[in-house]
Amino acid sequence: MMRTALLRSAIVLALACAATAAAQPPEAARRLAQDAVIVDTHIDAPGILVGDWADLGQAVPGREFDYPRAREGGLDVAFMAIYTSAARDEDGSARQVAHQQIDAVEALAARHPDRFALLTSPGDVERLRAGGRVLLALGMENGGPIGDDLAELERFHQRGVRYITLAHSGNNRIADSSYTLEKRWNGLSPFGREVIAEMNRLGIMVDVSHISDAATAQAVELSRVPVIASHSALRHFTPDFERNLSDELAKAIAAKGGVIQIPFGNAFVNPQAAANTQAYFRAIGEFDRRNNERAAAGEPLEDRRAFVAKWDAEHPSPPTAIDAVLDQIDHAVKLVGIDHAGIGSDFDGVDGNLPEGLKSVADFPNFIAGLQARGYADTDIRKILGGNFLRVWAEIEAGAER
Repeated sequence: MMRTALLRSAIVLALACAATAAAQPPEAARRLAQDAVIVDTHIDAPGILVGDWADLGQAVPGREFDYPRAREGGLDVAFMAIYTSAARDEDGSARQVAHQQIDAVEALAARHPDRFALLTSPGDVERLRAGGRVLLALGMENGGPIGDDLAELERFHQRGVRYITLAHSGNNRIADSSYTLEKRWNGLSPFGREVIAEMNRLGIMVDVSHISDAATAQAVELSRVPVIASHSALRHFTPDFERNLSDELAKAIAAKGGVIQIPFGNAFVNPQAAANTQAYFRAIGEFDRRNNERAAAGEPLEDRRAFVAKWDAEHPSPPTAIDAVLDQIDHAVKLVGIDHAGIGSDFDGVDGNLPEGLKSVADFPNFIAGLQARGYADTDIRKILGGNFLRVWAEIEAGAER
């Protein structure tokens, strides 16, 4: 009996190992992941660090970014998203929350100087990544923390912020959001135009992800250096989803010398998930409007958490294959050329709703294997993985008025 049990255990183990080996990407993809400079321009770890602390220098099950998996996947540069919601902007807490998140990223790097380093310039990548360190750069998702004070831009620049997504899920002082039905400025506000000029002066990248079509077009036109889309897919696959870029806007960004960083989340690359996301933001906007009216009338407020939970239960994210992301890359390359495509995953920012094979930062070799299978040369894959973005960042930095 014991021998039989041992034999069965050995067979089960062998089958499990064989299945794991079969799921591994080819050696060529793993080698390229470790050798190339991989830059992911959007990871939402900071907000989670503040709200539910974990030591990301160690393996943290349940998160999509931590040091061990970053090194397993070959990630070199991780832009930490300093995210503040439209509600934070409205109640005046956005600036404080942004600084708290920056503090958290700085503390993480200080706790593990052998594993992380803060990155503020593309010229420092090779030096700082030596020894297997993952470089943490800062991007501010939503310009709300600057309030209406241009001087805040320089303060955040001094703290390491190197791109700013002008708005997020609601219209703000700077620009209209892609998610809102009613636009406030028909693009950029007068203050938003000043913001772009000051960002150009400082060398802060103008990020057009999340903002309306009109605001994107105006930002591209006004900026005297290239602009980026830190995590925006292409609307070609998701009709009527303004959050993704139209072909026309993608071409305009590329013509200005910018780069489009394709995200991985289902909501960006799966048509049904995109439609659900658009509908959600409109529904939650209407919910908040009703609650504001109730508050003004002195009536009891509806439970926002219950509304969101019910919505999520009724709109589960559809299963999505990795091919949906690869199709986005293919379309971007055909549309704007190999020199203007990159990756901005949105790991830790999409509630785990990610394609099969792209569940964490450990999975970049799967992405590389997919590109290799589609005939991309390794030199072009290197551009997509980070070369294009680093080139654009260097150009924007060089354009700053020192």
